[in-house]
Amino acid sequence: MDTLKFAEAIRAAIDAELSADQSVVVLGEEVGALGGVFTVTKGLVDKYGEDRVLDSPISEGALAGFAAGAATAGMRPIVEIMFSDFVMLAMDQLVNFAAKIHYMSNGQFSVPLVVRLPGGAGTNHGPQHSQALESWFAQTPGLIVAMPSTPSDAYWMLREAVRLDDPVMFFENKNLYFRLAEEIDPAEGPRGLRAAVRRPGDDVTIVSAGRMVGASLEAADLLAEAGFSIEVVDMRYLWPLDYGTVAASVRKTSKLAVVYEAVEYGGWGSEIASWAARDLFTDLDGPIHRIGTHRVPIPVGVPLEEAIVPTPATIFESVLELAKY
Repeated sequence: MDTLKFAEAIRAAIDAELSADQSVVVLGEEVGALGGVFTVTKGLVDKYGEDRVLDSPISEGALAGFAAGAATAGMRPIVEIMFSDFVMLAMDQLVNFAAKIHYMSNGQFSVPLVVRLPGGAGTNHGPQHSQALESWFAQTPGLIVAMPSTPSDAYWMLREAVRLDDPVMFFENKNLYFRLAEEIDPAEGPRGLRAAVRRPGDDVTIVSAGRMVGASLEAADLLAEAGFSIEVVDMRYLWPLDYGTVAASVRKTSKLAVVYEAVEYGGWGSEIASWAARDLFTDLDGPIHRIGTHRVPIPVGVPLEEAIVPTPATIFESVLELAKY
């Protein structure tokens, strides 16, 4: 088993799929000789050539449209959008074509397309390079939305995404690329489109995804010192949502907090909160807490970022209030 950083795990997954299937290609701005702005595709063009690892023009709309068309023709493209913030330049191709053509063609066309989206705060890249836009796509019919929180999940979830016949928006938090490392077991296999319980507990359920899973686990450690047992559920996918894992956890703990890096107002965590308020009403012994990013642009500077994006400290304060309810 190799120990890989988050970025290396994604590269290894792409490498494995390129090797396993000739229909897999990689496209994006500077993904070739440069290896991507975060070096995730480093070395792949040397191994597979420019016919399978293709640098694109600086046009996200053209890139997404070309890849979606190639997918309908039998290819399995992996697209890198340099920063997830730039994906709005490709929204028409992804939302109006890739997400809908299977439905509109009565199943005649599939779009086995993976769009990799480095995003989120935590790297001090400022308001136009640090947004968490995953809620937009979770709301779009026809798209699968993946958000790994560990190198192992990044590896296996990406490999599984490439093999799916529906378009997958694959959100990768930039802050995790070189901060997390773990062993990748090549025999383990894909996880399926389901959540994972990262930490068992009895007093409160925290539901999260992506970088906020780590922050929630840190908060859970602090809450343990205060005498509270916290269960942390990593959703892994924002669509499809694994309601069953969340329900089983809440029926045990009777309290729910949802932690997410997207803007709290209208964010994907609101969907879990509203569902739980209806379907788990009789299981709840306290108000549902939502902990998300303030509805302001992401500022430049770590202290300013931490003032608006959830941190272990702010998660601790909110969940402590809920645990004592």
